[in-house]
Amino acid sequence: MTVTCTVEDGIAQVRLARPEKLNALTLPILAELAATAHRLRRDRSVRAVVIAGEGDAFCAGLDFAHVLRQPARIVPAFLPVPWRGTNTFQEACWAWRRLPVPVVAAVHGHCLGGGLQIALAADFRIAAPDSRWSVLEGKWGIIPDMSGIRSLSELVGPDTAKLLTMTADVIDGEEAHDLGLVTELAADPVAEATALARRLATRSPDQLAAAKRLLEGATTRSARRTFALERLEQAQLLFFRNTAKARAAAFKGASATFGPRVRP
Repeated sequence: MTVTCTVEDGIAQVRLARPEKLNALTLPILAELAATAHRLRRDRSVRAVVIAGEGDAFCAGLDFAHVLRQPARIVPAFLPVPWRGTNTFQEACWAWRRLPVPVVAAVHGHCLGGGLQIALAADFRIAAPDSRWSVLEGKWGIIPDMSGIRSLSELVGPDTAKLLTMTADVIDGEEAHDLGLVTELAADPVAEATALARRLATRSPDQLAAAKRLLEGATTRSARRTFALERLEQAQLLFFRNTAKARAAAFKGASATFGPRVRP
């Protein structure tokens, strides 16, 4: 397996596990990433996810040599699944944005090309100050095509997104943080990301899922549509058992013990 996943106390630890190649992406790895996200979505006991890379890097991007040795598999990988609207490359990232729990990427070493797009698919990115970030596709004469165009422009705005995409400049974690690509800097990104995941897991899983659904696309849908979705989500939350537990715990100044989230 080149993607591993373990769950403990509701926290899923997902790892890119091809350290000898700096976790460079192959078609099987992309398929494994999507399958892992789909499996975690079905597990309503999962409260948060931490994604990291084993070895010396988060992910060095696409392994072109490996992928190009399998030309017959490239065309099918480009074809979108009709009911999802994503192909293999895109679903490896976008599946994490669909996941109804917080996803935290812990980034060290290289975070390049497709690796950067995976990190951008997380809700939060905790990075080492000396990590290396680049929309590296421009170096090879291509563009990001793993949902990165959408995620990148949402985080940094269209002008900075164009600059990073067109120049393929390599920046460190500190500059990535200044630009808005990185949420927090940490000497030990995995430990910090896990601590954040545990802190998020103290909140109602239904509230977390609703917040993620609402905030995804909030800048692209109309205000009227957002207001309608707010009303719908809130009307449901008010009657959920986990909401009652959160309310009771808040009144007592205590911690709540939540059950699985209601919606898949």
